[in-house]
Amino acid sequence: MSARVSFSSRLVKAVLLALYRWKAWHLVEVNPIPKRCVLLGVPHTSNWDFVFFLGATDELGVKPSFMGKQSLFRWPLTRFMRDMGGIAVDRSARDRNYVDQVVAEFAQRDELALVIAPEGTRGAITHWRSGFYHIALGAGVPIVAAWVDNAGRRGGVGPAIMPCGDFDADLKRIAAYYRTIFPNLPRLATLYAQAGLADSAAPSEPSKQG
Repeated sequence: MSARVSFSSRLVKAVLLALYRWKAWHLVEVNPIPKRCVLLGVPHTSNWDFVFFLGATDELGVKPSFMGKQSLFRWPLTRFMRDMGGIAVDRSARDRNYVDQVVAEFAQRDELALVIAPEGTRGAITHWRSGFYHIALGAGVPIVAAWVDNAGRRGGVGPAIMPCGDFDADLKRIAAYYRTIFPNLPRLATLYAQAGLADSAAPSEPSKQG
């Protein structure tokens, strides 16, 4: 959030952080979060995910940002959306796709932890979208695999993975990590299949999921 944050934005954030503490979420794994990175929010199943990631990043001293369509940044929400870390993306622009727009935003900042839900929706999915990967690759920043287990009210920040330019290879690395956390979660079965891990043996270590 910016240095000069409106009173209403501070109030809303205070309420959301109070909800985070009231829900008694806790972090069970914390790896360093680079100042500039794409921070994955996985799995994306509930509106509570936003509250968790806001609370967790605040606890870790990180100021998260997120993408939003440009129409959400119109008055009277302009100041609030930017205070909350929003980055306006114009999906109607013919000369620049949203990946290029966000890469340009990274180029202008010394610190930017961009939270992205790679599933793209809370509904049924058939595969992970690759936008998060192309943003990280274009900006030259690592992808941080973070997760939330709403049932167990806990979450974690996994390793930072620097994209090598081979989407399939890097997706397999990301999927392999998440499989150690959620080996049998139906929601992530599509990720494991997409990464070619569906037919391999499940990890022997117990899941951190509650």
